[in-house]
This record gives sequence, C-alpha cells and structure tokens, in this order.
Amino acid sequence: MISLLQEAVTIAADEHTESVASSVAHGEVETATGLPQLDVTTFANQIFWLIITLLVLYWVVAKIALPRIGSVLSDRQGAMTGDLMAAEEFKLKAKEAEAAYDKALADARSEASKIVAANRAEIQKELDAAIAHADAEIAARTAESEKRIREIRDSADANAREVARDVTAELVRSFGGTVDQAAVDQAVDSRMKGALQ
Repeated sequence: MISLLQEAVTIAADEHTESVASSVAHGEVETATGLPQLDVTTFANQIFWLIITLLVLYWVVAKIALPRIGSVLSDRQGAMTGDLMAAEEFKLKAKEAEAAYDKALADARSEASKIVAANRAEIQKELDAAIAHADAEIAARTAESEKRIREIRDSADANAREVARDVTAELVRSFGGTVDQAAVDQAVDSRMKGALQ
C-alpha cells in the first residue's frame, strides 16, 4: 500500500513538473492564490502523510495504551474478586458460628429439660453463662468480620482510585498532554462517586 502511495506521489509530482514546464515554455506565469492545503497538486502528498500519521497513531494506541489499560482493569477485577471471595468466606464462617451456637443452645435446652427437677437453678445458671459466652464470642467474631469486610472494601476503593489516577495520568502523558494532578484527582473522584452510587 505504501509503495502505491509513493508511486502516486511520484506520478503527481511528475505531472505537476510537466505542467509547470509547459506553462513556462508558453510564457504563462502562474500566480499562487488560496490556501496551500487546497492546492490539488499536493493532495497526493497530503494523503500519504495523513495515512502514515493515522497508522502510527493506531499502532501507539493498539500496542501501548490499550494493553496497559487492559492489564490494569484485569488486576482490578482480580483484586475485587479476591476481596469478594474473602467476604463470602467470612460470611460462611459467621453462619457456621451461628449454627454452632444454635446447636449448642438446643443441646443445652434438651439437657436442661432432662435434669430440670433436680438441678433447675444450677442448670439455669450454667445455661445463662454459656449463652452469654457464646453471644459475646459471636458478637466479637461478627464485629471482626464486619471490620475486615469494611477494610477490604475501603482498600478496594482506595486501590481503584489509585489505579484510575495512574491510568488517567498515563493516558494524558501518552497523548502528549501535561498532567495536572489536581485535575486528574478531581476527575477521578467525581467519576468514582458517580460509579459507586
């Protein structure tokens, strides 16, 4: 394709040279008027450089910018998936603790009903202590699980913001702009607020 364009440019240049030579031979004087971009004799050269520029721009976007964006998005997706899996694991552990609590409570109640006549007061005291201990343990585990989930969620948000800032700044640099970190931060924060709501 490039050789065809070069051949077209060469033919156009030769025709232009011949027309100028014939004009000079006949004594015609050509005056240049209008914009140089609209000169029909330079269209082939302009088209050639336009195609070269577009091909270089396409290569930069396809080989540099898009792979970087794709890797950042896949890393982010992997981190989010891992965080969600960890949260699901904590949720399952909380359900298992609740089931163990329910089972312990049911066992304690059945045992208490068997011995209720002889040791009613003592059994009630032990049962209340066991329930309080189990409640405290479940409350502690639940609070810890909620804290971990909150930390994971906050960490994921912070990581997503950092990655978005880095990608935005890199894209601006890749396209030849100057990076204004405050403007990048503000744009990323407003976009993230809209995405999270």
